[in-house]
Amino acid sequence: MTGNRIVVMARHGESEWSKNNVFCGWYDSLLSDRGMVEAMECAELLRQSNFKFDRAYTSLLTRAHQTLKIITNQIDQPNLPVEESWRLNERHYGALTGFNKAELVNKYGEKQVHIWRRSFDVLPPEMESSHKYYKAIWRNPKIVSAAYASNEKFPNTESLKETMERVIPYWKDYIVPSIQSGQRVLIVAHGTVLRSLIKYLDGVSDYDICSINIPSGIPFVYKFGDDMKVVSSRKFLGDRRRIEEGIARAATIGTH
Repeated sequence: MTGNRIVVMARHGESEWSKNNVFCGWYDSLLSDRGMVEAMECAELLRQSNFKFDRAYTSLLTRAHQTLKIITNQIDQPNLPVEESWRLNERHYGALTGFNKAELVNKYGEKQVHIWRRSFDVLPPEMESSHKYYKAIWRNPKIVSAAYASNEKFPNTESLKETMERVIPYWKDYIVPSIQSGQRVLIVAHGTVLRSLIKYLDGVSDYDICSINIPSGIPFVYKFGDDMKVVSSRKFLGDRRRIEEGIARAATIGTH
């Protein structure tokens, strides 16, 4: 097969924890009402553009699965094959999990919280076993199953750098072969996972990736040549105003 190979990526809709301005990470929050609407809007954009897929990839977390299910139902592909992996989970925010971002700004200062959120390689404090949400995360049946199936140590905190170290091998080992075989691929994941892919695919610097924001519920398209080199990068679907508003909103999460 020759010609451009297309991959569509989308960030899940707003979660209940994001709505409340709380660090979510590996906690299994559900979509908010707004998040459900965003997922529907995402699906409609794909439907209007006549996208069909052969396989989808997503994380173990429910908010991504809810978004993906809404999309596949609305584009009349309810039985689309789905591969899920902990490697596509949101970044683990460690001890910050469950804390309101604005409250942390008041306690530690805006600069420190911004460093924790957006720096490339600065780790938040680790989540200890005494943390309020430790058991909720590590007793999640999907996390437990993935832990038993893997010989790897799961993280108790991550920066974007550590997140990339699990996302990019999964991209290379599992997603790229599907693309090269001619399959039309949809990835529904989390903001930091998608930023990891963007950094890798577009060669974004450690500094510049900190200012890239991914709006929830707005799909974007990458086109690749047969050699898997990027031909067209991060083309968002839909109205420009809606895209700009979504990016601006993603940039301000955690500052209010």
